Amino acid sequence: MYYNVSAKHIFYQHGGIHISKFRMLEKIWKRKAASIEDTRLTNHELSFKELKEGSRKRLATINSEFRHTFKFLKAYPRSVSFFGSARYEEDHQYYVHARALAKKIVHEMGYTVVTGGGGGIMEAANRGAYEAGGKSIGMNIILPHEQKMNEFLTAHIKFYYFFIRKVALSFSAEVYIFFPGGFGTLDEFFELVNLIQTRKIPKVPIICVGKAFWSEVFKLVVALRDDFKTISPGDEKVFHITDSDDEVVNIIKAAHLRKE
Repeated sequence: MYYNVSAKHIFYQHGGIHISKFRMLEKIWKRKAASIEDTRLTNHELSFKELKEGSRKRLATINSEFRHTFKFLKAYPRSVSFFGSARYEEDHQYYVHARALAKKIVHEMGYTVVTGGGGGIMEAANRGAYEAGGKSIGMNIILPHEQKMNEFLTAHIKFYYFFIRKVALSFSAEVYIFFPGGFGTLDEFFELVNLIQTRKIPKVPIICVGKAFWSEVFKLVVALRDDFKTISPGDEKVFHITDSDDEVVNIIKAAHLRKE
């Protein structure tokens, strides 16, 4: 609709109808147009206020979640974080291996085992630590269809935001242990590799268990280095691939305690 129309124009368009009527209509239309603009302005101001308030609440939630997380982790100064697929059942070879490795780490070094708190490799690692009488920690995420926590936890913490959970899983761990997994596992893996490569975090050992799986990932990394020239020589050494539990334990024993 167009309201900026002169009474004179309307007069000529309508065959010389008395101009006073159209002047009156013009005034009404102008008032209506101003009213619409006022409404738009008011709605805009309300939306901005709502956005500002929503942002304030979100930042407060993020700040509170981070403070609670760091306070929680402070009680576990020596830890190993396990990552891997949530799909493996207890009879799968990687589940069996993660369970045994976590148990060995607790028995020989007394380290806390930290996972995402769910099923598959997470459950296996928590289960091994729990059965060994160690500290078994779960970092659970709140979802519309809630992720079920495994039953082998001595303590746990829940997160609303994924990115805070990722920080918690990587914060101050002495070693990261990766078993085979899907997109989520690879996302966490490459993020840590990138943080170490760019020196945003100390050079903490990243151990990849399951040569059959990780050798394929290594081929991709070598191709990035040699064929595509998108990483530098030496970047492929950020992580270590092995199937030996003894080798994993030796790497953990040689790792420095982090000070963050």
